Amino acid sequence: MCHCGCLHGSRIFCFDRLFWRCFTISGKKELEINEDIRDKEVRVIDADGSQLGILSVRDALRRAEEKNLDLVKIAPQAQPPVCKILDYGKYRFEMQKRDKEAKKNQKTVDIKEIRLSLNIDTNDFNTKVNQAAKFLAKGDKVKVSIRFRGREMAHSNLGLEVHKRFAAALEGSATVEKQPKLEGRSMQMFLAPAPAKQN
Repeated sequence: MCHCGCLHGSRIFCFDRLFWRCFTISGKKELEINEDIRDKEVRVIDADGSQLGILSVRDALRRAEEKNLDLVKIAPQAQPPVCKILDYGKYRFEMQKRDKEAKKNQKTVDIKEIRLSLNIDTNDFNTKVNQAAKFLAKGDKVKVSIRFRGREMAHSNLGLEVHKRFAAALEGSATVEKQPKLEGRSMQMFLAPAPAKQN
């Protein structure tokens, strides 16, 4: 809890005499704003981007208040720290909007699992191949696994052959990202979507 009584990290802000006091944006470290700025002097950038030079925090706050805006410390590591006069509510909204757009443009890659067996029949094999092809077409990666039961452990080389046959059936749609590897009683192989062909 800070001196103004709000909880850091809780995304809760308090509003005191038209001043934003403490703020946390999407879990990021909160910015020092208005009366929360404790430095004696700061370098000030006006709302229009012009440099106002080095001012006492009191003078900088007065200028921000005259414009009904906030004083926000944007570069705390600078000597002296850099503050900008701006509408913090609008600034925060724009930052959240930008973060949302960035997340929207990030493609998440899922890993789908396909389970095979040593004695898999042709129809089941082809069904699994088609299923993997659909996952790969959507941009997902595919984990192909075979679990050895009982005495099957003595025939791990057969599992390797099944994996190779599976990868060959997806030639052109997939690349082998990780070759088949035996881990405990399971053999696993990872496939990734094949790079798009360039014209």
